[in-house]
This record gives sequence, C-alpha cells and structure tokens, in this order.
Amino acid sequence: MNRRSTGIVSLLLFTILAVVYVLHLYEWVAVPEMVLKSLRWALIVALSAYAVFKRSLTTWILVSMVIGINIGMDFPAFSQNLKVLSQIFLRLVKTVIAPILFATLVVGIAGHSSLKQVGRMGWKSILYFEVVTTIALIIGLIAINISGAGKGILVPEGLKEELPDVKAQGWQDVILHIFPENFAKSVYHGDVLPIVVFSIIFGIALAMLPNAKKKPMLEFSESLAEVMFKFTNIIMYFAPFGVGAAIAVTVGHLGLEVLGNLFQLLITLYIALIVFLLLVLLPVALIIKIPIKNFIKAISEPVSIAFATTSSESALPKAMENMEKFGVPGKIVSFVLPTGYTFNLDGTTLYLSLAAVFVAQAAGIDLTIGEQIIMGLTLMLTSKGVAGVPRASLVILLGTAASFGLPLWPIMAILGIDELMDMARTSVNVIGNTLASCVIARWEGEFDDQKAQSFEG
Repeated sequence: MNRRSTGIVSLLLFTILAVVYVLHLYEWVAVPEMVLKSLRWALIVALSAYAVFKRSLTTWILVSMVIGINIGMDFPAFSQNLKVLSQIFLRLVKTVIAPILFATLVVGIAGHSSLKQVGRMGWKSILYFEVVTTIALIIGLIAINISGAGKGILVPEGLKEELPDVKAQGWQDVILHIFPENFAKSVYHGDVLPIVVFSIIFGIALAMLPNAKKKPMLEFSESLAEVMFKFTNIIMYFAPFGVGAAIAVTVGHLGLEVLGNLFQLLITLYIALIVFLLLVLLPVALIIKIPIKNFIKAISEPVSIAFATTSSESALPKAMENMEKFGVPGKIVSFVLPTGYTFNLDGTTLYLSLAAVFVAQAAGIDLTIGEQIIMGLTLMLTSKGVAGVPRASLVILLGTAASFGLPLWPIMAILGIDELMDMARTSVNVIGNTLASCVIARWEGEFDDQKAQSFEG
C-alpha cells in the first residue's frame, strides 16, 4: 500500500458510503445500522492510513474531524469525556496570543530606520488597510444576517444554565476596556484589546528612541515573535486531538443536526469571501491598472502555501519575493507586507464579524445593528498582529464573546470546522496584502509596469 492506493480506497469507500446513506435517508433501501457503522469505520481506517502516508498536519486534522463525528454519533456518552482534550488545545492556543500580539506589533511599528522615513507610506497604508477591512467587516455582517446560519440550533436542556453569568456592559465600559490598566493583568485575563493598545503605544515609543537604545528591545521582540511562531507549530501537533475531540463533544451533545448549521456557516463564509474578492479587491486591482493575469501568477504560490498551512506568515517570504519581481520596489514591499500582516487581515476580519453574530444567533441573542457594528469594530482591532498564528482567530473570538456576554459553547462547535474556514480566510489575507503593496507602490508613483507586464513567475 502507498499514498496513492490508500487515497483511491478512501475515495471509493466515501462514494459507497454516500450512496448507501442517500438510499437509506430517502428510504429507498432499508440499510441496517450495523452496515452503516461498519462502512463509516472502514472509511476512517482508510483515511487514517492515507494520513500516515501523506504526513500532513492538515490531513490529520481533517481526518480527526471525521473520527470525531463518528465518535459523537456512535458513542455520545463517551464523547463527553473528550472535552478535556479540546480544552487543553484551547488553553495552549491562548498562551500564544499575548506575546505574539506584543512582538509582531512592536516589530511592525519600530522595525524601521525612523518614523519620518516611513511616515508617508505609513498613513497611506493605514488609510487603505482600514477602509478595506471595514468593507470586509460590513460584508461579513451582511452575509451572516442574510443566511441566519446560527438560528435554529437546538440547545440541550440545562446547557444555558451551565454558562457563566456575564455582566452586561455599557458603551462607557467598552471604551474604558480598550485602555490597559495593567499590562500584566491584561495578559493574565486574556484581554486582547488592551494588549493591542499597549503594544502600539510601546512600538511608537520604541521607534522614537536612538538606534543604540532601540536595537536591544527590537531584537528581543523579533526573537520573541520567532519563538512564538515555533511555539505555535508545536501546539499545532496537538490540533488533531483538540479538533477531533471538539467535534465529537459537539455531535455527541448537540446531535448530528448541528453539523447542518456549521455547514451553512462554512458556505456563508466562502460565499462572503468570494463576494469580497470580486466586488472589492478585483475593482481595486482594475483601478490601479495592474495586469490581473500576471498578478494571479505572482500570488498563486504564496496563496497556495497559506491555504495549505493556514498561516499567512509561512507565505510571507515568497510573497515578498514575487511582489518585487512583479514591479513593487523592495522598500515598499518590506514595509507594506509586514505591516499589512498586522493591520490588514481582510479574510480574518470578515470571518470574525460573521462568526461573532453566528454565536449570538446560536444562543438566541438578538443583537441590534449598532451592537453588531461595535462588536465588529472591536474584533477588527483585536485581530491585528495574528496573521502568523494558525487559528488564533478562535482565541480572539473567545475573548470577544466573553467581553460581550456571549456564551462559549457555539465557539466550541465552530472549532470543529475552523480548519476549513481558516484555509479560505488566510488565503484572502495574503491576497489582500499583496494587492496592498501594489496599491501603495502605484500611489507613490513607483510601480514598475514593465516588470508587471513581463512577469513569468
């Protein structure tokens, strides 16, 4: 057996299982439950064998989702014991967020020769980033309100009673919460927004220091960021267990029907991201008059890397290299792309606004448009600086849900399909940032049209 043969066997078993389930669900043929169960577990064995040959973390995560669904279906009582695995995974991911936010924001702001040198590109970049991410936020809110993907989830008796009682917050409380009272306290409690504000101010202050005094702290921040990226890679080896356990608990507790809502959420996200690409990023590319076909060639490899690894950071070196070949000056690439990875997360912003409203819908909480916008803007701020961390948006979502008094159990349901959503939103993050470098280069009058027209990849 090899990867090809196990892949063929898995595909064949999946096809047979799908046909048998269709016949069974429409009552065309009475299929014994034992036959269905045997086919499901045979598929799991084949998929596991394929994952062994594939040696891909993403493959193992997808296989673990299938295993989790089956455990939830066949052993609903036992599946609840697996909750500890998903909680361990979430705790490990939470440990990353504060240091990675601090390090990436400080390096992004202070990692240049002087504030005067980058001032002009800085305000242009930030202006463009915030306009585009705000549009992404709005598209996400519109999409989830139209689809209503979170509505109609049947919550088991007593589940809401187990949720913590969170005090409602007024608008003054929300604004006050933005500003850190104590940095260590914010890190301890996982309050993301105060960490962001502190890191931004710290980065500006560091940038104003002479190079001799700035260099040690900047090197420390760069080293801290690299360590946390490696730390995240280690954590992700536990992801198949955490994700599989999360979806097993969800299916075992809420029933298989919840997958219908999750699938609806997944489709909503993909449609919203496609709408964003076609109605926002494509017109921007046409307005600045870049050759679309060659641009697609230039970004195809970094986007593929981001899609496969679910981390924008992994695609950064290739994206920077290709953008320079495409006609964007190196000084603009080296500023806009890393800064964009902190401030211009189009896909993540769209996803977070969509997912937050999904959580409220699942909990039966009717948010006003104003409340949705405030929550979306909070998410847009708190998502800054996490492009290099796979699935860190879950942590952002958890923190925001707690801040706005939303329950956490719908987020645990989302965790089961987050891998599939992360692939799409991370790819859009990379597309948005590579296009942003072209926008700033054109705005500065330094875009090389000849290089762009002759780009071959």
